[in-house]
Amino acid sequence: MSPIRSASIAVLASAVLATTLTGCEIGGEPQDTSPIVIAADLELSGASAPIGKVYQRALDLKVAQLNSSGALGGRKIELKVKDNRSDAAESLRNINDFSSDSRVSAIIMGGCNECAVGAVRTIGEKHIPTVALASSGEVTEPVAERRYVFKLAPNAADSAAALTTELTRRNIRKVAVLHSADKYGQEGLAALNSEFTKAGIRLTRAESVRTTDTEVSTQIDSLVEKKPDALIVWTPPEQASLAATTARQSRYTGALFFDAAAAGDLFLGASARSTERATLIFTQTMVIDDVIATTPAKAARRQWFQEYTARFGGYNGFSSFAADAVQLIADAELRAGGEPGKVDREALRDILETAQLDGLSGPIRMTPDNHSGLMPQALTTLVARGGRWRLAG
Repeated sequence: MSPIRSASIAVLASAVLATTLTGCEIGGEPQDTSPIVIAADLELSGASAPIGKVYQRALDLKVAQLNSSGALGGRKIELKVKDNRSDAAESLRNINDFSSDSRVSAIIMGGCNECAVGAVRTIGEKHIPTVALASSGEVTEPVAERRYVFKLAPNAADSAAALTTELTRRNIRKVAVLHSADKYGQEGLAALNSEFTKAGIRLTRAESVRTTDTEVSTQIDSLVEKKPDALIVWTPPEQASLAATTARQSRYTGALFFDAAAAGDLFLGASARSTERATLIFTQTMVIDDVIATTPAKAARRQWFQEYTARFGGYNGFSSFAADAVQLIADAELRAGGEPGKVDREALRDILETAQLDGLSGPIRMTPDNHSGLMPQALTTLVARGGRWRLAG
């Protein structure tokens, strides 16, 4: 067994060791062998299908790893997946179906912001713990109205702060922004404006693009006309790649910066030439093969990267969020204990609200006041070199 694999298994075992005891025989009581049923509402068709399929792959891999690790005692995770077709109404139907199944411990929702925001009321009424992989802050705020909803994705404020720090370090003072027209894109523009004001950076112009658009030349022409020193692209990967190519075709020679939402595949493929030397704010998991595994957590992240790549022939940065969602729910279910075969969703919710995990995405900390668990220090600066993302510096 390789040192990396040995270390990653040690991390997995230690992460659930204390909680696994609730499933073991104590004082002659029978071992709990009931399945941990986790439901997943994903975008497996429609406009957001590419990211939905990334999440499904990640969920399948993480569940297989946990089930074979022995860390769950005599229990196994059972995954129930429904396609929401990238449609908020269909997603809500899925949430209703899942919450009506008494065997389901919790739900994982995909990256659709509108789906997650549209379901928060039903999730609260049904008292079903839910971990969303969407980015919008509105998914979990205000917390008092979203007690059962948690989020694992970079926060707009943290991404804007990291971008502004890098702009300041490079003495860039004039910036244009292309942002998605959805909730996360609007939050991003507001967060950037706030950070720019503090840093003395001038926003020359901002333009929006729908996440389904396949043409962005009008917006890009309008932005580069102002001759900014840098162009920030705050969109999903497809539009980010399109924006980079269009900007270079328009003879834009300034710097390119991408928000975390633009992260996707490790290898940049057809957009490699247009994105060369572009900067991306994202988690270290995207480039963990560049990182020396000096801690068990880093070793586990590298092992995840290697196993995902070996199974699927490539790597997508957002896969780690789905895997961490499974880990959070599994840990909480084991800690909740209770009568074998019966799900205690209230206890599960309470445990999730104070969950701490050195996850595959980075440090995750939930609190009663903050249900968006990814810590700001999970974000780092990456740069595109030779057709793939690398650590900056």
